[in-house]
Amino acid sequence: MDDDRFRLLVQGVLDYAIFMLDPEGHVMSWNAGAERIKGYAADEIIGRHFSVFYPAEDVAAGKPARELEIAVADGRLEDEGWRLRQDGSRFWANVVITALYDEQGELRGFGKVTRDVTERRAAEAALRESEERFRLLVQSVQDYAIFMLDTGGHIASWNTGAERIKGYAADEIIGRHFSVFYPAEDVAAGKPARELEIAVADGRLEDEGWRLRQDGSRFWANVVITALYDEHGRLHGFGKVTRDMTERRNAEQALRERRRLVGHLVEAQEVERRRIAWDVHDESIQSMVAVGMRLQLLAARLPDPHASAVSGLDESVSAAIARLRGLVSRLRPPELDRHGLVEAVSAYVDDVAGRWGLAHSVRDELTAEPSPEAAITVYRICQEALSNVHRHAQATRIAVRLSTVDNGTLVRITDDGAGTAGGDAGEGHFGLAEMHERAEAAHGWLSVDSTPGEGTVVEFWLPLLPDVPELEP
Repeated sequence: MDDDRFRLLVQGVLDYAIFMLDPEGHVMSWNAGAERIKGYAADEIIGRHFSVFYPAEDVAAGKPARELEIAVADGRLEDEGWRLRQDGSRFWANVVITALYDEQGELRGFGKVTRDVTERRAAEAALRESEERFRLLVQSVQDYAIFMLDTGGHIASWNTGAERIKGYAADEIIGRHFSVFYPAEDVAAGKPARELEIAVADGRLEDEGWRLRQDGSRFWANVVITALYDEHGRLHGFGKVTRDMTERRNAEQALRERRRLVGHLVEAQEVERRRIAWDVHDESIQSMVAVGMRLQLLAARLPDPHASAVSGLDESVSAAIARLRGLVSRLRPPELDRHGLVEAVSAYVDDVAGRWGLAHSVRDELTAEPSPEAAITVYRICQEALSNVHRHAQATRIAVRLSTVDNGTLVRITDDGAGTAGGDAGEGHFGLAEMHERAEAAHGWLSVDSTPGEGTVVEFWLPLLPDVPELEP
C-alpha cells in the first residue's frame, strides 16, 4: 500500500522529471513532470537511451556515459547544463543522478531527477549583468568618491571618483583606515569612530566638513556613510559617498558676502534718505511755509497791483513746498512710519498710477506686519516695479497684492502690458537687478514671469523678521 502511494506521489509530481534508468542508461519509467518538462509521452521514450536528452556536442564528448560512471563511483552526481526537449529546443536543467543498488549490493539502475531551471538561470544572469552594470557605473563615476569600508573602517573598494577627489590610487589606499582622510584635530577628537557608531545606530550619517587629500590639502566635503547589513541583520561594513563641495561652499560664501555688502549699502541708503527727508522737512519746508505765511500777510496789506504780484510769489512758494513734500515722501514715505506697509504702498500706487493714467488696485491679505526693515524693502521693490511698468510695459492696469505666506510677506504685482518672452523679462534693466539684489539681501527671493501680449507678473517674498547669518568655519 505504501509503495502504491509513493508511486502515485512520484507519478503526480509536475515540477520535476523523475524517472528510472537501467544500468546501461535506458529509460525504464516516466512521470507526469518528465512528460511536461521534456515533451515525451511515456510510450515515446521508455526503452530509449537517456543520451537523447543531451545536446549533440555533449553526446560526442561522452558526457552521458561519464555521468553514469561518476554516479556509480560516488553514489550520486549533480550537474547543471543544457538539455533537449522532444522538439529540439534547449532548456537549462538541474540534474541529480543516483545509483540504485539492491540488498546484495548489485547495481539495479539509476534514479534521475531533472528540474527546468531556465527561468532561474535567466534571472541569475540578469542579476549578474545588473550587478556588473552597477559595478561599472560606480567605478566610472568621477564626481563622487564611492567606496566600501569593512566593519573596522578599513577601505575595501575604491572608484575613479575617489581617486580623482582624494588623490590616492586604489593600491595605495585599499586596506588603510578611512581616518586618513580626516584632519588631525578631527582624528584626535575621535570623529571617524563616532561617525561609524552613528551610522550603525541610525542606519546612516550625513556630514559636511573638512577632509584631506593625499597631498595634505583640505577640501570641503559632503559625506554620507551607510551601514550595510546582510539578510540576517549582520553588519558587513559601510558604504561611503563623498563629494567635493569646496567650489559650492566658496560660491555660497561669496554670495553671502555680496548680500551682506548689498544689505549694508541698502541700509546706508535708507539712513541717508531718512536724514535728507528729515532735513528737508524740518528745515527747508518749514522755512518756506514761514515765507509763505509772511507773503500772505504782506499781500493782505498791499494795494493792487503789488498785492497780486506778492500773491503770485506765494503761489510759487506753495508749489515748491508741494514738490518738496513729494520729494520727502519718495525719500521716506511718512505713511510707512505712521500707518504701516499697506497704507504706504496704497498711497504710492494711488499717487503714481493716478498721474500715469493707470487703473489700479491694492489688495491687503496680510495677517502679520513685517519688520520695519522688511517693510521698507517691500516698499522700495514696489517703487521700482511700478516704475518699470510705467517705462516699459505700455500697460493700462496694475494690481498689487500683499499676503502673509510661510512666515513672510509675499507681494505680487501684475500688469496687462506688452510683456516679453519669458527669458527676456526685464533683460538689461538695471532696476530689475536692483530688485533682485534687494530681495536677496533681505534673505528673500524675487521672480519675473512675462508673456508677450499678456503682461508681466513680478512676485517676491521676504521673511517677516531679518535672518541671522549662519557662521561657518
